[in-house]
Amino acid sequence: MKVHLKALGCRLNEAELEQWSQGFRAAGHSMVTAAPDADVVILNTCAVTQEASAKSRRLLNRLYRENPAAKLVVSGCYATLQAAEVAETLGVDLVVPNAEKDQLPAKVMETFALPVMPAIATEPGENSLFMRGRHRAFIKIQDGCRYRCTFCIVTVARGEEHSRSEAAIIEEINQLVSQGVQEIVLTGVHVGGYGSDLAASSLYTLVQRLLAETDIPRIRFASVEPWDLPEDFFTLFSNPRLMPHMHLPIQSGADSVLRRMARRCKTTEFAQLVSQARAAIPNFNVTTDIIVGFPGETEAEWQATLSFVERIGFGHVHIFSYSPREGTKAAGLANPVAEAVKKQRSQALHQLAECSQQAWLAQQLGQRVPVLWERRREQAGELIYTGYTPNYCKVMTKPPTSVDLENQITTVSLSLVSDEADLLLGV
Repeated sequence: MKVHLKALGCRLNEAELEQWSQGFRAAGHSMVTAAPDADVVILNTCAVTQEASAKSRRLLNRLYRENPAAKLVVSGCYATLQAAEVAETLGVDLVVPNAEKDQLPAKVMETFALPVMPAIATEPGENSLFMRGRHRAFIKIQDGCRYRCTFCIVTVARGEEHSRSEAAIIEEINQLVSQGVQEIVLTGVHVGGYGSDLAASSLYTLVQRLLAETDIPRIRFASVEPWDLPEDFFTLFSNPRLMPHMHLPIQSGADSVLRRMARRCKTTEFAQLVSQARAAIPNFNVTTDIIVGFPGETEAEWQATLSFVERIGFGHVHIFSYSPREGTKAAGLANPVAEAVKKQRSQALHQLAECSQQAWLAQQLGQRVPVLWERRREQAGELIYTGYTPNYCKVMTKPPTSVDLENQITTVSLSLVSDEADLLLGV
């Protein structure tokens, strides 16, 4: 049978697609890149915001229209939180909640009685990663979260924490290395909480083993809560295979707002953490998330956030306008911020974040750095490659047409900030 996998939302959803593809392939089924070509279409949905839920619904309807004859399977956070609604959607044949998604291939094969080839007839094959580019793979190391930030619906949808064994993660990475993968991203709902349910394990010890027991050239982290990092965490980055970039979500630059969010990090602690990272690792890039217009956010609190963002100097800021999510504590908080005010504040923060990013990119000029080239395209007869530096700056280069750089790591000089605002030119 031919299976098409699709994901919306976070890197964790992408990582789960890789695991599912391996499960289907091991049973003798094949992966296809287009939904109309599939016998089974599987969508991993998102519900982090109201818009994410709406996108999940729209994509669900589109996939059915593209291939009404296929079996349509839905999983992920939206499917878990709105299971009855999803199950009644036209064309949906099976809903697999998050609690059961580790068994999704088996459940799909059992439900639809898909033929399974005997193990002796199957050979280990390249997974679906090669359909989307083999340079980077997302590795699911854990699921769920023990914390209950008042705005977060994902912890409700994903449930309690569950960590994969270090041995299983190492085995998956070594398999990907044998397929030519150059970079992995460790992902989960609560990456910093990895190992909380395992004996003598933690994110720190996992990374130590990955550096010792795999040959993956590049290791990155998905979003990590700043309060989870132990005091000696940044000593790990003395190994150049660990990329000098972390996404540390702060969510607000006002401590009073952070308390209402039930965040476990104050702005002074966050600033100290960033200082430690930058002192220990040259050109360490810190990116973050900011929620605009959280209930009760005063003008003074908003100005504190702007000042904080300007003072830290983030390489990039993901900006979200707050939207209430039913089932979260924040949805019942008093003094919601007017939509017009949220829009105004969001625009102001976008302008500030762009200036901060431009200043960060300008600091990179003149350096010689290794770049993993990921994308190739032609423009006006010229061959163009784009890729990322170790500290996650996007770079573009124009090599001779006879040179194939895709999935290669080469060193370039960063010469100019492109007219495309978030891009550096490499020669």
